[in-house]
Amino acid sequence: YPWGYDSDNGPDQWHKNYPFAKGRHQSPIEINNKEVHYDRSLLPWFASYDPGSAKTILNNGKTCRVVFDDSFDRSVLRGGPLPGVYRLRQLHFHWGSSDDHGSEHVVNGVRYAGEMHLLHWNPKYSNYLDAVRRTDGIAVLAIFLQVGKTPKPEMKRILEEINAIKTKGKKAPFPNFDPSILFPKSHDYWTYHGSFTTPPCEECITWIVLREPIIVSSDQMAKLRSLSKNAENEPNLPLVDNWRPTQPRYFRMVSASF
Repeated sequence: YPWGYDSDNGPDQWHKNYPFAKGRHQSPIEINNKEVHYDRSLLPWFASYDPGSAKTILNNGKTCRVVFDDSFDRSVLRGGPLPGVYRLRQLHFHWGSSDDHGSEHVVNGVRYAGEMHLLHWNPKYSNYLDAVRRTDGIAVLAIFLQVGKTPKPEMKRILEEINAIKTKGKKAPFPNFDPSILFPKSHDYWTYHGSFTTPPCEECITWIVLREPIIVSSDQMAKLRSLSKNAENEPNLPLVDNWRPTQPRYFRMVSASF
């Protein structure tokens, strides 16, 4: 079923075709310091990414995505709340129509300009599609984008390619990229169990949400907004506001490593 972010096919409508979207472990959520539990047993997390695993960058009409080779344990995330090693499959972004909103998770009432998700899957399952059906199948590292004066120069590499993937369905080679150059200095994180923030919204994700955002410029955010959610031969419709509103936390615990 086609879905999107407009009033006729947006987040409020998803549950009609994707019943998971009404589940009790949905993402994103608001993270509120008053309700967070410091867990001293939480370990530091580590990413070891092979730049050679980066393959392509694409515009799928919903986001800008970088795809990695996940056919073996080449680029992996481990530690933190994770029970083992998880393989990097793709990274993508969520952003708003202006700098004052765009992130999916909200922290103490603050919504950032954007949010980057690095999606990993648990290779103890036979393949990615199998992992998506398991509660410990997927791990997502989420990093906020905050507009500021000293943007992270490493974001340039991704944004340079935007012109090559202006319209839906366009992709370009994207070799030799290590996404860990985008990480903030601090590795402090919140973690909780949740879901994909896009349909079918399966509840299989261990979220690791970094406390410290990375700084981007207003121009860099504008570059993301210059993408079109339509194909080349269709009217240009800016790809903006591709974020899902926060979902009820219900009884879930949010733990902090700090």
